[in-house]
Amino acid sequence: MRVLAAILAVVAVASATVYFDEKFDAGWEDRWVQSEAKSDYGKFKLSAGKFYADAEDDQGIQTSQDAKFYALAAKHDDFNNEGKDMIVQFIVKHEQNIDCGGGYVKMFPASQDPAKMDGESPYNIMFGPDICGPGTRKVHVIFAHNGENKQVKKTIPCKFDEQSHLYTLIVRADNTYEVRIDGEKVESGSIEEDFDMLAPKEINDPAVSKPADWVDAKQIPDPTDEKPADWDKPETIADPDAEKPEDWDDEMDGEWEAPSIPNPEYKGEWSPKMIDNPEYKGEWVHPRIPNPDYVADDKLYQYDSFGVIGFDLWQVKSGTVFDNVLITDDIAVAEAAAEAFQTRVEGELAMRKAYDDKKAEEAAAAAAAEAEAEDDDEDTKDEL
Repeated sequence: MRVLAAILAVVAVASATVYFDEKFDAGWEDRWVQSEAKSDYGKFKLSAGKFYADAEDDQGIQTSQDAKFYALAAKHDDFNNEGKDMIVQFIVKHEQNIDCGGGYVKMFPASQDPAKMDGESPYNIMFGPDICGPGTRKVHVIFAHNGENKQVKKTIPCKFDEQSHLYTLIVRADNTYEVRIDGEKVESGSIEEDFDMLAPKEINDPAVSKPADWVDAKQIPDPTDEKPADWDKPETIADPDAEKPEDWDDEMDGEWEAPSIPNPEYKGEWSPKMIDNPEYKGEWVHPRIPNPDYVADDKLYQYDSFGVIGFDLWQVKSGTVFDNVLITDDIAVAEAAAEAFQTRVEGELAMRKAYDDKKAEEAAAAAAAEAEAEDDDEDTKDEL
């Protein structure tokens, strides 16, 4: 049975369509086009970053200039996703401890000219992490619909450490979506419910209003509660301990008055205690009716053309590495890449640990040498 399952898995992967699979080797610049929409876009360079499992296999493209917009795009075979799933997946490593900048991709129709791509270029899907201070650390999932970009209504936290992370978006033909980070599902749902693409199915009945005599106040002032006779006291009083200065001259300084101090007997503004309202009817709920403007659409997931993928980003601090950009119609292909990614991360973390351990040893040795030098200085002083 295991052999049969393995054979079926291989056949399934073999029958999958991979529309784009970029691992950024030495010829990557032949496949990617720098936008000419602006003259001062930041430049990408080929790099595995400071920590990696394999210096060559883990190479990606890295942002290399601070405080820059980046605009880079590549063409792939034109396809539409009618009746089938579509998966986009890529690696992001914010090795610079990013403070503000994007780490997402945009998927365009084939009609988009990579050399003219900019922030205003209409796209089908935008997906990936975006970070700007502690207030913005989220995964964008944006679908274009009827000329408008519709952001997912859920908040999906992204990773903001300095190691590699794998971001996966699955757009299914049943009008659902799923977001995975490092191979694990972090969010999913209905495209219709989680994106404001369609008019709501139901609306408040415009023919019905809350009755004028409806009582929705849970509590009311107790009508039997009366203010105590001794309640009203002034907020301040003349300081009884104050004395007229000896040098005070009534003719020159005017009539002396003691300074005011807070009145310890002041009780504030009186108000009757609150009691449960015997007339309370509960919160009024507006009756709902079917929305005549609602039109169902079972193809919210579908786009007639995908043909270009691009990075259209702003980064304050450069250093982000992008790698292994994949577009396919088979989740098994993406999952196989996710398994390989785990091995990559293990090697990357091992290299980082070795680096940190070495630095710690060097710091300890330096501290010991400094302490020894101080001891030698003290011994010399003692001898003198």
